[in-house]
Amino acid sequence: MKKSWIVILILAFALGVTLNLFLQNDSSQTKQTTTLTLEGQANKEVDIFATDDPRIRIIYFGFTRCPDVCPTSLAMLSAALKQIDPKYLNNIRPMFITLDPERDSGDDAQKYAHYFHPAIEGYSGSLQTITSLAKQYGVIFQKTELADSALGYTIDHSSYFYFVKSDGSLLKKVPHTLNPQPLILAIQQLEKENSQ
Repeated sequence: MKKSWIVILILAFALGVTLNLFLQNDSSQTKQTTTLTLEGQANKEVDIFATDDPRIRIIYFGFTRCPDVCPTSLAMLSAALKQIDPKYLNNIRPMFITLDPERDSGDDAQKYAHYFHPAIEGYSGSLQTITSLAKQYGVIFQKTELADSALGYTIDHSSYFYFVKSDGSLLKKVPHTLNPQPLILAIQQLEKENSQ
């Protein structure tokens, strides 16, 4: 009786190891083929998760006609980029992705992002692509009609900075801040973790 239990345990262990290796191999293949093409400067297509670029992405979702939250957040990101050790700048890729592709082209998003800091890249794309990407990170947003405004509508949205690996997986998120220090600390912490 004891021998049969030992055989069953060995078989179960072997099956578990085999299944684990299969799933790891399958998920690594999925990560390698992950691409997301958005429109950037001059509306040229860019794969923001290109595997040949190992930098950590710092993604902020907003829109160019945002009256207060987006400008404040991008100003804080800019201040953080100006205050961190220049060696860290080579390892990060800050991005602004519009939630209003109906009005913001890739070129518009890029110009807006560069207004705050030349290292911040701006992107747009199809509403379907942007919605899918935003949902992947838990971004909440909705179009809200403005009855007595020349703008016609606004975009209500959550405000976080998403620190993301080159394969698109989320490392950390930092909430909207009125001080660049939380962003600086997050960049330094991730740099230390990656250098170990």
